[in-house]
Amino acid sequence: MISVVIPLHNEAESLTQLHAELDRVFADDALGQAEILFVDDGSRDDSWNVVRKLVKSDSRVRGIRFRRNFGKAAALTAGFEAARGSIVFTLDGDLQDDPAEIPRFLAKLDPDFDVISGWKRKRHDPWHKVYPSRVFNGMVSYLTGCHLHDHNCGFKVYRRQVLREVGIYGELHRFVPVLAHAKGFRVGEIEVNHRPRQFGSSKYGVARFIKGLLDLITVRFLTRFSQRPLHILGAIGLGLLSLGGLGLLYMALLWLNPTNRPIGDRPLLLYSATFLGVGTQLITLGILAELVTSYNIRAGDTYSIAETVEPTDNIEETL
Repeated sequence: MISVVIPLHNEAESLTQLHAELDRVFADDALGQAEILFVDDGSRDDSWNVVRKLVKSDSRVRGIRFRRNFGKAAALTAGFEAARGSIVFTLDGDLQDDPAEIPRFLAKLDPDFDVISGWKRKRHDPWHKVYPSRVFNGMVSYLTGCHLHDHNCGFKVYRRQVLREVGIYGELHRFVPVLAHAKGFRVGEIEVNHRPRQFGSSKYGVARFIKGLLDLITVRFLTRFSQRPLHILGAIGLGLLSLGGLGLLYMALLWLNPTNRPIGDRPLLLYSATFLGVGTQLITLGILAELVTSYNIRAGDTYSIAETVEPTDNIEETL
């Protein structure tokens, strides 16, 4: 079964058309069974009533409604938990993602990839969203090693195994391919048709990019140091300790020379002492983080199994 998870917020005008386009795509029996999950993230318009009508008219449609707006990551998580398919699509409810691309996603997914992300090469968005997005995508690819042209594209497809192992929260939904790549899953991309918005207005502003940069720092830490925090905190701490120690050593040599003026008013003394203090605190914090990690980490979090093979003969029968 294929599950299509659609997070939405105030998209009442576009839902009926989106459902009709999905219906045309899945009319092809070659794609197999499908279900469509609309996750209403606290809409204040008529979106939920539209979803309820679609559920009554189509047995493949299911709906989930939040009590308030919890964010896209929460909506996707709820959709992923409710989805029953072995292959899960995500697309936005504003009609800018074209459902006709779904067969191309499936062709790319099978048999070489676990995640396929859309690439809006030709975007129908204002320039002040396009160019910062390109800079952001370049930074994410460089810092994480997961090279995609468009990390922000909401049109993606995942195998069920990916969603079982990769958890998202906050604003990390755009980084699911990065987190999957860190687990060893195979990530690819295809160019998709990006359509102009027909109804409503974009839910994203300048704040989105600021949050994205902060989330990038989080993802960088999660993918590299989540199981060994002392490696990053301790490395910075040791560097500061070294700088502080060298500075104090230099000041001690000056103090031993009676021809030099007193060292108490030299800025280097203050900087060196500060480096020593901050370096000690970072190393201590790293050790505490290691203790917390060792207490809470599960063995299954340290690896990802692709497949297993076992003997087919029953051992007891051979004894």
